[in-house]
Amino acid sequence: MDQQTEIELQAAAFRRLQKHLMQDRTDVQNIDMMNLTGFCRNCLSRWYQEAANEKGIEMGKDEARQVFYGMTMDEWKANYQTEAGPEKKAEFDVAFEENVGKKD
Repeated sequence: MDQQTEIELQAAAFRRLQKHLMQDRTDVQNIDMMNLTGFCRNCLSRWYQEAANEKGIEMGKDEARQVFYGMTMDEWKANYQTEAGPEKKAEFDVAFEENVGKKD
């Protein structure tokens, strides 16, 4: 397989993952994803931002999230995010530190 085809297939797989998380499974909470997999929608948007920045495209966290989510974080939270209990929040703190680093 040539490199361009591979890039196109990877991009198609990313778009399908994004659609799955943003349209098909809005019921799955970021905190549950992070606790189980070590990444969530915010991580995907951060990786998108980092890739843009590496290409010389200035993009901040909020802008990257809006591109990935297709809406602002406030809109996403209002429409889909549920409150997490203390146990999930404690698990999240561990998962976040293990996979992203210490919180600022």
